Amino acid sequence: MALSRGLLQSLGFLGSIFLIMSFYRWNMFERKRAERMHNLQEMRKQLLKENCKHDKEATSKRKHGFEDISDSELKHLIVDDKHGIIYCYIPKVACTNWKRVMFVLKQGEPYQDPSSISGSMVHVPGKLPLLKSLPRIEIKAKLKHYTKFLFVRDPFIRLTSAYRDKFEKDNDFYYDTFARDILRLYGNQPNPPHISFYNFIQYLLDPQTERELPFEPHWRQMHRLCHPCLIQYDFIGHQETLQEDAEQLLNTLKLQNSIKFPASYDNITAPESLSGWFRTVPLVERRKLYKLYETDFRLFGYRKPDELLDG
Repeated sequence: MALSRGLLQSLGFLGSIFLIMSFYRWNMFERKRAERMHNLQEMRKQLLKENCKHDKEATSKRKHGFEDISDSELKHLIVDDKHGIIYCYIPKVACTNWKRVMFVLKQGEPYQDPSSISGSMVHVPGKLPLLKSLPRIEIKAKLKHYTKFLFVRDPFIRLTSAYRDKFEKDNDFYYDTFARDILRLYGNQPNPPHISFYNFIQYLLDPQTERELPFEPHWRQMHRLCHPCLIQYDFIGHQETLQEDAEQLLNTLKLQNSIKFPASYDNITAPESLSGWFRTVPLVERRKLYKLYETDFRLFGYRKPDELLDG
C-alpha cells in the first residue's frame, strides 16, 4: 500500500512537471510567434516607407501629402469611432469579412458573430460610416490618432480573382456595364456568354479605358484606393497570411476575446495557377500589365513574376 501511494505521488509529481514543461513550451512558442509577427509587420511598414520615398520622388508633381487627396478618394476608408479604427477596404482582399467585422463593432456589445452577417448587406451604401463623410478637420485628426489598417494581395492574383468573380459568373451589372463594350472592342464575337481573360487584359491596357473613367475598384491599383504613401497605416495585412494576420490585428486592438474573424475559403486562384491564366496573353502585354501594377508589387513587397515576364 505504501509503495502504491509513493508510486502515485511520484506519478503525480511527474505529471505536474510535464504540465509545467508543456505550458512553458507553449508559452515560448506563443512569444516567439508574436515576436515573428511583430517583426514581419515592422518589415512590411519599413518596406512601404522606403518605396514610398522612391515613389514620392517620381510622382511629386501630382500629390505631396494628405491635403492633395480629395474626399472622393477617401471613399474606401471605413471609420469606427467607438474603437478608434479606420479600415481601408480593397475589393478582392477579404473585404467582405472585414466589413462584417466593422459592422459588428459598430452595432456594439454583445458582439454578434461576424459570420452571421450577410455578405451582401455589408456592401449596401450607408451600412458602414465612411471617413469622407466627415468635415476635413475631423478626417485629419482621426487619421492621426486612430489605428489604421488595410489588407493587400498579390496584384496579379487579385486581378485574376476579379475576372473570375465578375466575368466568369452570371453578373448582369458587370456584363451590361463592362463586358458588352469589351466584347465589342476586343472580342470579335457576337455576344458570347463571357469575355475571355485576354479580352479583360486588353481592356485594362487600352489607354482609352483610363481616360474615360478611373479603373473600377475591383481592378483599380491598391495604392490608388488606400493611398499608403500619404496615409500612415499602423497595420498591413496580407491575403496570403490572412488568418494569422487577422488574429494578430484583433490582438493589437484588444478584441481577440470578443471577435472571431470569419474562416476563409481556400484561395482558388493560387500563385501556381497564374501561368495557366496568362497562357493566352502575349508576352509584350504581360510586361505592359506588370508596369500598370508595378507600384502595388513594389509597395507591398510582392515578388516580380519573372516566370510570366521573361520570354
